[in-house]
Amino acid sequence: MNIGRSSYRYEAAELDRIAWRIIEELQQDARLSWAELGRRVGLTTPAVAERVHRLEQMGVIRGFHADICLERLGMPILIFVRLSMAGPESLVRAFQQQVKTWDEVLECHRVTGSDSFIVKARVVSVEHLEQFLDKMGHYGTTSTATVLSSPVLQRTVTEKIVDRFHQGR
Repeated sequence: MNIGRSSYRYEAAELDRIAWRIIEELQQDARLSWAELGRRVGLTTPAVAERVHRLEQMGVIRGFHADICLERLGMPILIFVRLSMAGPESLVRAFQQQVKTWDEVLECHRVTGSDSFIVKARVVSVEHLEQFLDKMGHYGTTSTATVLSSPVLQRTVTEKIVDRFHQGR
């Protein structure tokens, strides 16, 4: 089965209540043992392991990751940089290749509207920020926002939330 991003990007997976409970529990604590996860969702250890494996095969669960505090690693400044490009498609492709090599970049998204890309990055100082923006400036016009605080860091997505979206509320 091909679970590449394009194969399921706009097609919602059919999930039952237990699958949603597994997803919600793993978003809260991906280090749960199969036994503890099974207890929480009402399945045996082998059954919950199989269900998680199926969710991975379906592309619903893309991986398990540690949530790292980058401030504690000496990267205190979180920025979002909007890049507007006016040029040939070859410039866009060049940027898409180059941005993958920049260690500061946490995420890069091609977007609609007047901007071409939004880049989420971390820097260690104002000087580092300036150097990073100089690199990006070779590809177009930048506009930068520095994060002061983050009232919502990572929301747990629940079945109830997704259902509300689909019902138009």
